[in-house]
Amino acid sequence: MFKLRREMQAVQFYAETKDKEHLRKWALALNEHYLKIGEMVSSWNKKLDISTLSSLQANVDNQDYTGVLAAVKTLQKSCDSCHSDYQAITALTYRAPDFSTLEIEPLVPFNSHMEKLSKQVNQIKIASEDGMSDLAISSLVDLKKDMSKLGQVCSDCHKKDKVSYPSEQMNNTLLSLENSLKTGTLKEQGMDLGTLAVQACARCHGTHRLAFGTKVLLSKDSSLTDLLKH
Repeated sequence: MFKLRREMQAVQFYAETKDKEHLRKWALALNEHYLKIGEMVSSWNKKLDISTLSSLQANVDNQDYTGVLAAVKTLQKSCDSCHSDYQAITALTYRAPDFSTLEIEPLVPFNSHMEKLSKQVNQIKIASEDGMSDLAISSLVDLKKDMSKLGQVCSDCHKKDKVSYPSEQMNNTLLSLENSLKTGTLKEQGMDLGTLAVQACARCHGTHRLAFGTKVLLSKDSSLTDLLKH
Protein backbone atom coordinates (compact mmCIF):
# COMPACT_ATOMS: atom_id res chain seq x y z
CA MET A 1 0.00 0.00 0.00
CA PHE A 2 2.87 2.37 0.73
CA LYS A 3 4.31 1.62 -2.70
CA LEU A 4 0.95 2.27 -4.36
CA ARG A 5 0.58 5.63 -2.63
CA ARG A 6 4.05 6.66 -3.79
CA GLU A 7 3.50 5.35 -7.33
CA MET A 8 0.20 7.20 -7.74
CA GLN A 9 1.86 10.40 -6.59
CA ALA A 10 4.71 9.87 -9.07
CA VAL A 11 2.30 9.17 -11.94
CA GLN A 12 0.38 12.34 -11.17
CA PHE A 13 3.58 14.38 -10.88
CA TYR A 14 5.08 13.17 -14.16
CA ALA A 15 1.76 13.51 -15.99
CA GLU A 16 1.57 17.12 -14.83
CA THR A 17 5.16 17.77 -15.97
CA LYS A 18 4.64 15.71 -19.17
CA ASP A 19 7.72 13.58 -18.52
CA LYS A 20 6.85 10.50 -20.59
CA GLU A 21 9.89 8.37 -19.64
CA HIS A 22 9.48 8.66 -15.88
CA LEU A 23 5.71 8.47 -16.25
CA ARG A 24 5.96 5.13 -18.03
CA LYS A 25 8.31 3.75 -15.36
CA TRP A 26 6.02 4.63 -12.46
CA ALA A 27 2.84 3.64 -14.29
CA LEU A 28 4.21 0.14 -14.87
CA ALA A 29 5.11 -0.16 -11.18
CA LEU A 30 1.64 1.06 -10.20
CA ASN A 31 0.01 -1.49 -12.49
CA GLU A 32 2.08 -4.34 -11.01
CA HIS A 33 1.47 -3.52 -7.37
CA TYR A 34 -2.20 -2.63 -7.80
CA LEU A 35 -2.90 -6.07 -9.28
CA LYS A 36 -1.03 -7.71 -6.40
CA ILE A 37 -3.80 -6.58 -4.06
CA GLY A 38 -6.02 -9.29 -5.56
CA GLU A 39 -3.22 -11.83 -5.24
CA MET A 40 -2.71 -11.07 -1.56
CA VAL A 41 -6.43 -11.14 -0.69
CA SER A 42 -8.46 -12.92 -3.36
CA SER A 43 -11.79 -11.62 -2.01
CA TRP A 44 -10.65 -8.09 -2.85
CA ASN A 45 -10.38 -8.85 -6.57
CA LYS A 46 -13.95 -7.70 -7.09
CA LYS A 47 -13.07 -4.37 -5.48
CA LEU A 48 -10.28 -3.56 -7.93
CA ASP A 49 -10.98 -0.94 -10.60
CA ILE A 50 -9.32 -2.81 -13.44
CA SER A 51 -11.01 -0.77 -16.17
CA THR A 52 -9.61 2.51 -14.81
CA LEU A 53 -6.17 0.94 -14.43
CA SER A 54 -6.28 -0.20 -18.07
CA SER A 55 -7.42 3.24 -19.14
CA LEU A 56 -4.54 4.81 -17.25
CA GLN A 57 -2.00 2.55 -18.98
CA ALA A 58 -3.50 3.30 -22.39
CA ASN A 59 -3.32 7.03 -21.72
CA VAL A 60 0.31 6.70 -20.68
CA ASP A 61 1.13 4.86 -23.91
CA ASN A 62 -0.69 7.52 -25.94
CA GLN A 63 0.91 10.36 -23.97
CA ASP A 64 -2.56 11.60 -23.09
CA TYR A 65 -1.53 13.41 -19.92
CA THR A 66 -5.00 14.82 -19.25
CA GLY A 67 -6.42 11.32 -19.49
CA VAL A 68 -3.74 10.00 -17.13
CA LEU A 69 -4.61 12.63 -14.53
CA ALA A 70 -8.32 11.84 -14.83
CA ALA A 71 -7.64 8.12 -14.40
CA VAL A 72 -5.42 8.72 -11.36
CA LYS A 73 -8.17 10.80 -9.77
CA THR A 74 -10.74 8.05 -10.38
CA LEU A 75 -8.38 5.40 -9.06
CA GLN A 76 -7.71 7.48 -5.95
CA LYS A 77 -11.44 7.70 -5.24
CA SER A 78 -11.66 3.93 -5.53
CA CYS A 79 -8.76 3.54 -3.08
CA ASP A 80 -10.28 6.03 -0.65
CA SER A 81 -13.58 4.15 -0.72
CA CYS A 82 -11.95 0.86 0.26
CA HIS A 83 -9.82 2.56 2.89
CA SER A 84 -12.95 3.98 4.49
CA ASP A 85 -14.54 0.52 4.60
CA TYR A 86 -11.59 -1.76 5.34
CA GLN A 87 -8.45 0.10 6.48
CA ALA A 88 -9.07 -0.11 10.24
CA ILE A 89 -10.42 -3.67 10.05
CA THR A 90 -7.46 -4.85 7.96
CA ALA A 91 -4.90 -3.23 10.26
CA LEU A 92 -6.48 -4.85 13.32
CA THR A 93 -6.77 -8.23 11.62
CA TYR A 94 -3.24 -8.45 10.23
CA ARG A 95 -1.17 -6.12 12.41
CA ALA A 96 -2.58 -6.48 15.91
CA PRO A 97 -0.50 -8.77 18.14
CA ASP A 98 -1.70 -12.29 18.81
CA PHE A 99 -1.26 -13.50 22.41
CA SER A 100 -3.40 -16.63 22.10
CA THR A 101 -0.46 -19.02 21.57
CA LEU A 102 2.03 -17.40 23.97
CA GLU A 103 3.23 -19.18 27.07
CA ILE A 104 4.97 -17.54 30.03
CA GLU A 105 6.63 -20.86 30.70
CA PRO A 106 5.83 -24.43 29.57
CA LEU A 107 2.12 -25.21 30.09
CA VAL A 108 1.41 -21.73 31.51
CA PRO A 109 -0.67 -19.82 28.94
CA PHE A 110 -0.27 -16.07 28.67
CA ASN A 111 -3.88 -15.32 29.63
CA SER A 112 -3.63 -17.50 32.75
CA HIS A 113 -0.58 -15.60 33.87
CA MET A 114 -2.32 -12.26 33.30
CA GLU A 115 -5.28 -13.43 35.42
CA LYS A 116 -2.82 -14.40 38.14
CA LEU A 117 -1.29 -10.91 38.11
CA SER A 118 -4.75 -9.37 38.41
CA LYS A 119 -5.57 -11.56 41.41
CA GLN A 120 -2.28 -10.63 43.07
CA VAL A 121 -3.01 -6.92 42.70
CA ASN A 122 -6.49 -7.42 44.17
CA GLN A 123 -5.10 -9.58 46.98
CA ILE A 124 -2.77 -6.77 47.96
CA LYS A 125 -5.70 -4.34 48.03
CA ILE A 126 -7.92 -6.71 50.04
CA ALA A 127 -5.22 -7.53 52.59
CA SER A 128 -4.27 -3.86 52.87
CA GLU A 129 -7.83 -2.76 53.64
CA ASP A 130 -8.31 -5.58 56.16
CA GLY A 131 -5.07 -4.85 58.03
CA MET A 132 -3.28 -8.05 56.97
CA SER A 133 0.09 -6.45 56.23
CA ASP A 134 2.03 -9.74 56.10
CA LEU A 135 -0.33 -11.16 53.46
CA ALA A 136 -0.22 -7.90 51.49
CA ILE A 137 3.57 -7.89 51.47
CA SER A 138 3.86 -11.59 50.52
CA SER A 139 1.39 -10.99 47.67
CA LEU A 140 3.53 -8.06 46.55
CA VAL A 141 6.61 -10.31 46.50
CA ASP A 142 4.74 -12.79 44.29
CA LEU A 143 3.57 -9.93 42.04
CA LYS A 144 7.15 -8.72 41.54
CA LYS A 145 8.32 -12.21 40.52
CA ASP A 146 5.46 -12.71 38.07
CA MET A 147 5.87 -9.23 36.59
CA SER A 148 9.49 -10.14 35.85
CA LYS A 149 8.34 -13.34 34.12
CA LEU A 150 5.96 -11.29 31.99
CA GLY A 151 8.82 -8.94 31.12
CA GLN A 152 10.77 -11.81 29.57
CA VAL A 153 7.91 -12.41 27.12
CA CYS A 154 7.68 -8.68 26.33
CA SER A 155 11.34 -8.65 25.27
CA ASP A 156 10.67 -11.54 22.87
CA CYS A 157 8.53 -9.20 20.75
CA HIS A 158 10.22 -5.87 21.46
CA LYS A 159 13.55 -6.91 19.97
CA LYS A 160 14.72 -3.72 18.25
CA ASP A 161 13.56 -1.23 20.86
CA LYS A 162 14.11 -3.11 24.07
CA VAL A 163 11.27 -2.53 26.51
CA SER A 164 12.15 -3.10 30.14
CA TYR A 165 9.29 -4.57 32.14
CA PRO A 166 8.97 -3.79 34.93
CA SER A 167 10.45 -0.42 34.06
CA GLU A 168 12.51 1.72 36.42
CA GLN A 169 9.40 3.81 37.08
CA MET A 170 7.41 0.68 37.97
CA ASN A 171 10.18 -0.58 40.25
CA ASN A 172 10.20 2.74 42.07
CA THR A 173 6.45 2.47 42.60
CA LEU A 174 6.81 -1.15 43.77
CA LEU A 175 9.37 0.00 46.34
CA SER A 176 7.12 2.84 47.47
CA LEU A 177 4.20 0.41 47.77
CA GLU A 178 6.28 -1.98 49.85
CA ASN A 179 7.23 0.81 52.24
CA SER A 180 3.67 2.09 52.51
CA LEU A 181 2.38 -1.43 53.22
CA LYS A 182 4.85 -1.63 56.13
CA THR A 183 4.49 1.81 57.66
CA GLY A 184 2.10 3.92 55.57
CA THR A 185 -1.55 4.82 55.80
CA LEU A 186 -4.36 3.16 53.89
CA LYS A 187 -4.53 6.24 51.65
CA GLU A 188 -0.82 6.01 50.83
CA GLN A 189 -1.11 2.31 50.12
CA GLY A 190 -4.09 2.89 47.84
CA MET A 191 -2.32 5.67 45.96
CA ASP A 192 0.78 3.54 45.38
CA LEU A 193 -1.26 0.55 44.25
CA GLY A 194 -3.36 2.73 41.93
CA THR A 195 -0.22 4.27 40.43
CA LEU A 196 1.24 0.81 39.84
CA ALA A 197 -1.99 -0.35 38.18
CA VAL A 198 -1.78 2.54 35.70
CA GLN A 199 1.93 2.09 34.99
CA ALA A 200 2.08 -1.70 34.83
CA CYS A 201 -1.41 -2.66 33.62
CA ALA A 202 -3.52 0.09 32.07
CA ARG A 203 -0.89 1.49 29.69
CA CYS A 204 -0.06 -1.88 28.14
CA HIS A 205 -3.71 -2.89 28.05
CA GLY A 206 -4.54 0.31 26.19
CA THR A 207 -1.97 -0.58 23.55
CA HIS A 208 -2.21 -4.36 23.29
CA ARG A 209 -5.28 -5.77 24.98
CA LEU A 210 -7.83 -3.62 23.17
CA ALA A 211 -6.23 -4.31 19.78
CA PHE A 212 -6.01 -8.05 20.43
CA GLY A 213 -9.57 -8.21 21.75
CA THR A 214 -10.87 -6.42 18.68
CA LYS A 215 -8.87 -8.74 16.44
CA VAL A 216 -10.45 -11.77 18.12
CA LEU A 217 -13.94 -10.33 17.64
CA LEU A 218 -13.29 -9.56 13.98
CA SER A 219 -11.97 -13.05 13.26
CA LYS A 220 -14.87 -14.76 15.02
CA ASP A 221 -17.65 -16.15 12.84
CA SER A 222 -20.80 -15.17 14.68
CA SER A 223 -23.88 -17.32 14.25
CA LEU A 224 -27.33 -15.88 13.83
CA THR A 225 -28.04 -16.91 17.43
CA ASP A 226 -25.02 -14.95 18.68
CA LEU A 227 -26.09 -11.88 16.72
CA LEU A 228 -29.65 -12.07 18.06
CA LYS A 229 -28.33 -12.08 21.63
CA HIS A 230 -27.13 -8.53 21.08
